[in-house]
Amino acid sequence: MDQRTELSEFLRSRRARLRPADVGLPDYGGRRRVPGLRREELAQLAGVSTAYYVRLEQGHGENVSTAVLDAIARALRLDAAERDHLRRITQPARRSPGRSRSARPQRVRPELQQLLDAMDGVPAYVLGRRLDVIAWNRLGNALVGDVAALPPEQRNLAWLVFLDRASRELYLDWESKANDLVGMLRLDAGRDPDDPRLASLIGELSVKSEDFRRLWAAHDVRDKGHGVKELHHPVVGRLTLRYETFRLAGDPDQVLVAYHAAPGSPSAESLRLLASWSATGPGPVHEAQPAPTAAPEPAPEPEPEPGPGPSTGR
Repeated sequence: MDQRTELSEFLRSRRARLRPADVGLPDYGGRRRVPGLRREELAQLAGVSTAYYVRLEQGHGENVSTAVLDAIARALRLDAAERDHLRRITQPARRSPGRSRSARPQRVRPELQQLLDAMDGVPAYVLGRRLDVIAWNRLGNALVGDVAALPPEQRNLAWLVFLDRASRELYLDWESKANDLVGMLRLDAGRDPDDPRLASLIGELSVKSEDFRRLWAAHDVRDKGHGVKELHHPVVGRLTLRYETFRLAGDPDQVLVAYHAAPGSPSAESLRLLASWSATGPGPVHEAQPAPTAAPEPAPEPEPEPGPGPSTGR
């Protein structure tokens, strides 16, 4: 990811979502030539000169001070994840060639896998960089699809959500799930802009998914947190589950995601049924399939086989 381009487009997108009334500025009416705040209005709010802000929005973030960044972040009403992203794309860490974080292979500690396996009745998995699914327990595998049966390059939550047809049916609010994942990928891109595997993933999703291209262009940034997901599972039907995210202290590039249902709820009973079903090993919940494409052309009608010809004498 080119960080100058990212800085320029990120600032423009955040400025475009604000209106004068949102930040206490007078709106004198009339048609505005650009959506959102004008550059001079944003500069006024941040307490910097218009020329300085224009240069920053053109992608020149070298040597910008923390105080100025904080002022611009407040003026743009950035949340914590957006502030972190802005800081990283304006003040990237010094890197040596070939020393990208992505060069280090990701593995979970055996003790963590043991913990996952011991979480009986709790679907759980571990996400690594670029939303790779790098570990799971049996119930987590049964909940999101048979990740274990996929080739390693497809064991990725964003790949599944955008390119696996079954995910469209699994997540009842698919748009919200997709938007969250795109925001997390962009946050990852800011943390490690030199990750070639992340660049390859973004390229593949951009080519194969119009929805991904649309959401990526919005420049939204999100971090994994907690909340509620409504699912429609192909085996046990509708589930209302809460999820919690735990970033590992020893490796902040890994997060453990665990789902649970309210005690005594229909979803809790459905989770028990799913756990029983997955323990018998009936096969994958669903196989990952490529995104739908144009319908294939019908096969030509077979020609009638010719009748017996003259004898060859053999």
